[in-house]
Amino acid sequence: MKRLRLLVQLLFTIVTNGYAYGFLSGKIYRGSLKYACVPGLNCYSCPGAVASCPIGALQALLNRQGFQIPFAALGFFFLFGSLLGRFVCGWLCPFGLVQDLLHKIPLFKKKKRLPHHHILKYGKYVTLVFLVCVGSMFLFGGYAKVPAFCKFLCPSGTLFGAIPLLSANESLRGQAGGLFLWKLGILLGIVLLSIKVYRPFCQYLCPLGAIYGWFNRFSLVQIHWQEALCTSCHACEAACPLALSLREISCSAECIRCGKCVDACPQKCLHFSAKKADTAHE
Repeated sequence: MKRLRLLVQLLFTIVTNGYAYGFLSGKIYRGSLKYACVPGLNCYSCPGAVASCPIGALQALLNRQGFQIPFAALGFFFLFGSLLGRFVCGWLCPFGLVQDLLHKIPLFKKKKRLPHHHILKYGKYVTLVFLVCVGSMFLFGGYAKVPAFCKFLCPSGTLFGAIPLLSANESLRGQAGGLFLWKLGILLGIVLLSIKVYRPFCQYLCPLGAIYGWFNRFSLVQIHWQEALCTSCHACEAACPLALSLREISCSAECIRCGKCVDACPQKCLHFSAKKADTAHE
C-alpha cells in the first residue's frame, strides 16, 4: 500500500504539472485545461500546472463584483468530497506529497502532532472562513478584491509557482518584494516543521482539507473496520501518522486515508471499501 500510494502521488503530481515548457520559459500555461480544477492543492501559477486549484477557483468566484454564490466551486467540492473525502489529501495532493517526503528526512525527533493539537486543528477552518471566504470578498488591493489565501499564505503557491517563475524569468525577479519574502518565510517555516511534525500544513492550515474533512464520514471511499476480527492490538493506532484512535480512522475529519493502518493490521480487519463509515464502525 505504501509503495502504491507514493506511486499515485508522484504520477498525479507529474501529470497535473506536466507543462515542461512553462518551467523552461518561466511562463504560465493558459490553455483551455486551466478552466478545469484538479482535486488537490495545485497552484494555478505553477508554470507546469495544466489545470487550476479549487481553492484558487473559489476565491476567483468570490472576487467578482457583487455577491454571487459560487455554485461551480461548491459543486466541485461536493463531487470530490462525497466520492473521496480526504483521500484527496492523502493520495492526490502535490503539497501533501512534499510534506510526506520532508517528514522522511532523518532529522529531529519525529512527532505526529503539535502541542495543543485539539485547538490548533481548527486553524484550517479559520483559514477557510477568514482568508478564503471573508478575505476574498472584502479585502481590496487598489480597485480589485484580493484572493487573500493565495496572496498572503499559500505555501504551495510559493513552492510550485513563485520560486520556479522567478528562477526562470529574470523580468519577474525584479518585481519580487516584501510580500514574496513574507511568503518565502512561511514556506521555510512549514518545510522545517514538516521534517519534525507530520503534515503540519494539512493538519493546521489547509482550507481544502477543512472542506474535504466535512465529507469524511459520508464519502464513498472509506476504510472499513471489521470489528469481529479485531483483537484490539492497537497496531493501527500506532501506525497512524495522525495519532487517530481506531474509531476515528476514516470517519474523523482529520483522517487522510493514507492506508498505513490497513498495512499495519495483523488481522487484516481494516480495508478500503465503498461502505459508509457510520455503518462500517457498527
